[in-house]
Amino acid sequence: MATPEPALLAARAPQRRTAAEHRVLAQLLAPADVELGGSRPWDIVVHDSRMPARVLAHGTLGAGESYLDGWWDCERLDEMLTRVLRAGLDRSLRSARVLQTVLLAKLRNPQSRRRAFIVGREHYDIGDDLFERMLDRRMIYSCAWWRDACDLDAAQEGKLDLVCRKLGLERGMRVLDIGCGWGGAARFAAERYGVTVTGITVSKHQAAAATGRCRGLPVEILLEDYRRLKGRFDRIWSLGMFEHVGVRNYRAYLRKARELLAPDGLFLLHTIGSNRSVTATDPWIEKYIFPNSMLPSLAQIGRALEPLWVVEDLHGFGPHYDRTLLAWHQNFENGWPELAARYGERFRRMWRYWLLSSAAAFRARRNQLWQFVLSPDGVPGGYEAVR
Repeated sequence: MATPEPALLAARAPQRRTAAEHRVLAQLLAPADVELGGSRPWDIVVHDSRMPARVLAHGTLGAGESYLDGWWDCERLDEMLTRVLRAGLDRSLRSARVLQTVLLAKLRNPQSRRRAFIVGREHYDIGDDLFERMLDRRMIYSCAWWRDACDLDAAQEGKLDLVCRKLGLERGMRVLDIGCGWGGAARFAAERYGVTVTGITVSKHQAAAATGRCRGLPVEILLEDYRRLKGRFDRIWSLGMFEHVGVRNYRAYLRKARELLAPDGLFLLHTIGSNRSVTATDPWIEKYIFPNSMLPSLAQIGRALEPLWVVEDLHGFGPHYDRTLLAWHQNFENGWPELAARYGERFRRMWRYWLLSSAAAFRARRNQLWQFVLSPDGVPGGYEAVR
């Protein structure tokens, strides 16, 4: 039998490696009941044979980047990723980028005062046209409350009213909104409850839009980091901003909030949370969506709270974020024809991947949504929980 020529053997080697990597990834996905090249909506369609190697080598970063590059598709991306997360397969795909992100978080403070405005420039200032088409009419960029709602506008209004009722807002109160976004919550509280609101944000676009949205109302919007704020408020809320604070700053953040709150006041902290204590975020999220972000765990929040605050109420409704993200995704896709020329197809794939992977994380119960009601020294006679 003739021996194959060395050149032929060399040509076959990459093909063998590609086939082997395909088999390895297929075996890895099997416990999640996800197939490469399968026909079900949650199966993966591979367009580029290099995709398995990239995912195996670079983990979640490789999976997300290869999707951005069009190397694979999935009809039900959210369902596929839900299955992968429930099976814990992402934890089997650890890359050097993960270790680098964790190491950097230990060596520096990613959410320091000097770096506070980075996420404003790189995420929230992408373009108001994008967020106007994706969000509800009030432009609320945090989890909605769907208990009595059938559409996103009603669900976000329900969430804002829930927050106001939990805080027991009364006419004439001074309220601080930490991370005020485009001003929708401040306007709601000023109009419905007759309060005076100071809102702060690290986004120039949000500050300008919020100022316009709240014109004529007793609302002041500041482009400012929370650490520099002065004053005294009857009530404080923070809706979806704590994810940018960072574990090194949790204690300082909560100490600052107590410093700003009246002795008999209440503070509502609304945040996404993780089931695990970590010091850095997923590398794909860090690189493409939210620089310098991380999700707190209950343990991390609890340690930072002691002994500054009394926890009057803790309300979890993470599954509501799955539905919120799907509504944002549908709005984004419906509005894409008006956005395509400015943002391009690669951005569309990036944004879709982020929204649907986030929905999957909540559906798989890997991410949570918590609302804490906190008081400085305890409500006399006790706090009556509001739902």
